[in-house]
Amino acid sequence: MALPAVAEPPVRRGSDYARLSRRISEAGLLERRPGWYALRIALTLGLYAAGWLAVVLVGDSWVQLLVAVVLAVATTQVAFLGHDAGHRQMFRRRGPSELVGLLTGNLAVGLSYGWWVDKHNRHHANPNHEDEDPDVGGGALVWSYDQAVATRGIRRWLARRQAWLFFPMLPLEGLALHVNSVKALVGRETDGGFTTPMRHRRVEALLLGLHAVAYLGVLFTVLSPVRALVFIAIHQGLWGLYMGCAFAPNHKGMPMPTAADNLDFLRKQVLTSRNVRGGRFVDTALGGLNYQIEHHLFPNMPRANLRRAQPIVRAYCVEQGIPYAETGLVDSYRQGLAHLHEVGRPLRES
Repeated sequence: MALPAVAEPPVRRGSDYARLSRRISEAGLLERRPGWYALRIALTLGLYAAGWLAVVLVGDSWVQLLVAVVLAVATTQVAFLGHDAGHRQMFRRRGPSELVGLLTGNLAVGLSYGWWVDKHNRHHANPNHEDEDPDVGGGALVWSYDQAVATRGIRRWLARRQAWLFFPMLPLEGLALHVNSVKALVGRETDGGFTTPMRHRRVEALLLGLHAVAYLGVLFTVLSPVRALVFIAIHQGLWGLYMGCAFAPNHKGMPMPTAADNLDFLRKQVLTSRNVRGGRFVDTALGGLNYQIEHHLFPNMPRANLRRAQPIVRAYCVEQGIPYAETGLVDSYRQGLAHLHEVGRPLRES
């Protein structure tokens, strides 16, 4: 998608983000929210622990499949806490942020915190940039015409039909996250073509191993092998689906800038991001990621403050003549799927 026309700003471009940042800071929206996060952590980890307690109490029964559904929701909410810790929304200092990230990511979810932070920081630095953003690098799906025409074999077959296959493929996202976590810890290149530097490689490996032993140990002790495997498939599949559905509305189908566009920070973040309308339920269900524009402009802003920041950011974008994308959840998926379908068009016509 091409970048939309943007009105010339009334002041020097280099000062635009600084002026917005001052407004946000003066409103107190960059201040930490320890009470809010203490309650959020308690409720989220409480739900997660209750899910595992239910696994033990229910025993070897097919009712466990319902428990797997609840646990998939709880696991995703725990992952959202890891996301916030990675952006230092909870604490200003690195140490406490990394501790929460390692415990929620590696130990609770089975996801390498160090790999994810590195990958996510690359995304934030250059969102939707084909060569710089690992989230739109060539993989199972393609996001640009150049990526589409470069595909071969099974990837070419997928690219032709990717709009139809997008949601059916999302349950595999959980597996992909686990695989990439292990690849990063052993120093191999992960999806997106990057090798991740690790600050705490041994600690991450230990916690990831403990997660795997505890996860598989509990399930295969409590459940029969068949029920355990079905539980794993449902839990991991729904976790991947939920994670994909939470992140997909944010940038997919939005403009994909190149180095030639020469955008400043404010425009680079706003023009490539999309907000999703909704009330408190949507805020909770998407982990605050529905305020994607505000989150990209101020990544360390506590999640609870994003809703209050939105009218300030939206009004400022109007002042500067910058398009501010906002839509409903269903329409955000429609736009993303339309982009995937359009990208695959040359292959269907060849």
